[in-house]
Amino acid sequence: MTGGILHFGDLRNFARLAERAKPLWLIGALLLQLSTYVSLAAGWQAVLRESGNPMHLPPLLRIAITKLFADQAIPSAGMGGNVILVDQLVGRGVNRSVAVAALLISMIGFYSAYLLFAIVTLLLLWMYGKATAVVVVVLTTFMAVAIAIPTLALLLRHRGRRPLPDHLARIGVVRKLLETVGQAPARLLKNRALLVKVSLFNALVFLADTATLETCLRAFGEDVPFATAFIALIMASVAVTLAPLPFGLGSFEFVCVGTLRLLGVAIEPAFAGAMLLRLFTTWVPLVPGLFFIRKTMLRRRCSPSP
Repeated sequence: MTGGILHFGDLRNFARLAERAKPLWLIGALLLQLSTYVSLAAGWQAVLRESGNPMHLPPLLRIAITKLFADQAIPSAGMGGNVILVDQLVGRGVNRSVAVAALLISMIGFYSAYLLFAIVTLLLLWMYGKATAVVVVVLTTFMAVAIAIPTLALLLRHRGRRPLPDHLARIGVVRKLLETVGQAPARLLKNRALLVKVSLFNALVFLADTATLETCLRAFGEDVPFATAFIALIMASVAVTLAPLPFGLGSFEFVCVGTLRLLGVAIEPAFAGAMLLRLFTTWVPLVPGLFFIRKTMLRRRCSPSP
């Protein structure tokens, strides 16, 4: 897959583009990515404040970086870091039921924003005359997934802690998920204003990622409309969700570059911009994310057993 991507452009051209990348645009991209962690943390903070368990933003920012690392490294439709989120909130004194509510509301907000933007992407592609049958099938399939995941979580929450059928109880992941979501207080999950607020915070994450891609392209001298970067980002994100690989390696870059080319962006800056975006979204937070996870595991190992 990586080899196929490299054939899209000459590496010498990429090096040439990288040398003339404008530093101010790169600083802007970094600041935009920092804002995504703030948005995620602010969503959790809203849930915690509503539950009467307020928490300052800095520790939530550290949890956001850790969760991002887990979501990327453990492919599971964007849910790999959920257990880490709950455990870290509990470790900071939050009641487990409230921590689970923060997880569920964040998940609902994430997929609500994701679903809305997938619909917008399909409409934009249709307006541009680029909504091919393959694109329609891919986005429609994703929409079904985006609806199914939070719906399943809410159904499990409604079921509570009633015993599972034997054939499901033997599946450790399903059993653990039921035990987790069954603890979320219904009062928070029925708070529509809170759900809308958290959805908006998650929408800001997608918009900041789009602005980061646009900024990366502009750093290489490619003047692209925001809508073009938006379509490329959502299509690449959908590809990672439907075909999860560790860190989304290959699938994100392939689809991002391909979509940018489809929308008229030259191949070299498209490739350079997509790779630079991945640098900011995946590799830059990799070291702090790994550090925070290691620190959490060491703390858990050293804590006395109950």
